[in-house]
Amino acid sequence: MDFLLSFLTLFGLRVVDISLYTVRIMMVVRGRKRMAWIFGFFQAFVYVVALRAVLSDAGNWGKYIGYAAGFATGVVVGMFIEGRLAIGYTHLRVTSPRRGAELTDRLREAGFGITEISGQGKDGVVTILNCSVQRRKSAEVEQLVQEIDPDAFVTAEAVRSIKRGFWGG
Repeated sequence: MDFLLSFLTLFGLRVVDISLYTVRIMMVVRGRKRMAWIFGFFQAFVYVVALRAVLSDAGNWGKYIGYAAGFATGVVVGMFIEGRLAIGYTHLRVTSPRRGAELTDRLREAGFGITEISGQGKDGVVTILNCSVQRRKSAEVEQLVQEIDPDAFVTAEAVRSIKRGFWGG
């Protein structure tokens, strides 16, 4: 019983600790100082409590296993939480071999700001569309692109600094 209780206690503490850590790192990357501070404060507090619990009973393998399993699980839980929060902006680059004009029109009709560029791909002329949107709206853009041009190549990257421009959608 002591093994199971030790395992569950440390497992829970580490899941919370590492989830907060993961979300904090994402706040740092996105330049969200206040949020990073808040997550950092609570993450450090939970970490110290967990570490003290492990060190207070060095012979209890339930604590070691719970500590490690909680760490691994916390990474996944933190990624899930951060994905659900969808804070920040994403820059989507769409390369369309045949339907660039139609994609441009439909995305603009949906309220998204698009910059259209002609390019040369491996097999000929392509249209490159640049579109920066709130992260929570990137799936909407991706879905529209998929419906109109299933052959389009789409990449996404995080955008940190926002200065002027159109942020529709």
